Amino acid sequence: MLWLLLLSGLGAFVLLSLWCMPRIAVHQMTRMKRSSYDNCLDLLEEYRIFSRQQFYDLRKEEVRIQSHDGLQLYGTYIELVPHSKRIMIFVHGYTGALPWSSQFIDMFAQVGFNALLIDQRSHGNSEGKYATFGHMEKYDVQAWVDWVVRRNGDDSIIGLHGQSLGGGTVLEYVAIHRPQVRFIVADCPYSDLTELIRHQVVKLNRAPAWPLMPLIDRLLKRKAAFEMNDVSPIRAIAQSKLPILFIHGAADIFVPTKMSKDLYAVKPEPKELLLVDKATHGVSHCIEREVYRNVVINFVTRYVGMPNPSPQAEVDFVYSIELNKSYSGVSVPFAELNESYSVATVQAAGGYSESNSVESIHVQSAGLAPFVEPISAVPALSEEEGLQVDENEDGETVLEPNFA
Repeated sequence: MLWLLLLSGLGAFVLLSLWCMPRIAVHQMTRMKRSSYDNCLDLLEEYRIFSRQQFYDLRKEEVRIQSHDGLQLYGTYIELVPHSKRIMIFVHGYTGALPWSSQFIDMFAQVGFNALLIDQRSHGNSEGKYATFGHMEKYDVQAWVDWVVRRNGDDSIIGLHGQSLGGGTVLEYVAIHRPQVRFIVADCPYSDLTELIRHQVVKLNRAPAWPLMPLIDRLLKRKAAFEMNDVSPIRAIAQSKLPILFIHGAADIFVPTKMSKDLYAVKPEPKELLLVDKATHGVSHCIEREVYRNVVINFVTRYVGMPNPSPQAEVDFVYSIELNKSYSGVSVPFAELNESYSVATVQAAGGYSESNSVESIHVQSAGLAPFVEPISAVPALSEEEGLQVDENEDGETVLEPNFA
């Protein structure tokens, strides 16, 4: 009789677990507690990478648009380079908010880009109930791109920077991108949602893939109206000729480093890969700031060239950069903080292609050594040359209707 009671208890426990675990997983996937703006700024200050005062001092313009499915989306436009038609759209990670992306704006301002920081749907000040890992968010990016084009014109030069969920989102967007989008920086992205969830279920939580994965998928479909198979950035980029720089922490176990390696392997040229030793999930820039910045700047100038500002715009640009440097840091001024993070040497990991472009760069910590330049022998294109190259490839770009 006792063994029947034990067996019944075990059966009840298994059934309860099978009921609870998929629901917990789906909640954590789609509705985990979001970070506030203060949470993001606190973390940036902990890493000594950007300060609350710097963020408050930026001259910001609030922007609100509507998604194709009727949600109000919120963003902040920061014009550090007046008169420039170059704009970066920054897409944060899961549970984050737009202030986290402010750490990246200065490196792009150095090559003439203004910044549009956005709150993803269901994050920050944007509406929405569920995160869908790029399934719906890619159309939100489309709406933001269309806002930029309406504001700045058809000759806008747009770059996308996405981190984690943002990285997956901007890669999903590749399949429908507008011609004004000229390059992407994908920081710690996932290659395929099914593989990511399987990794987190089996490797990180030591749970069985079956029957949890099918149950999770069923709940996702019922609650958030998408399935894991709907999200596969590696499928989205498989035929794309859009330049993409993949960045990943070599110590990332949350979104495994292998995912960026797989994305890089599948993506046709042009492409680059930066792996940062000792960096865990989403902190490559915090760990190796100068390496990150130099690799990004080299990548951007290689594919869109340097800006050709008018004399007045050049004056405004210098003024904006000096103003940015004057913001107070956490415990040292911004300019000094920038210098104090010059901590890396760079080694080629994937060699050079026939055109001498960098295929892969591997970062190893080397104390307080100066950054080794140049990263690549490839000369930067002028802005006109960069435009001409992209115009020759635009015929292959797949577009969808304007949802904005």
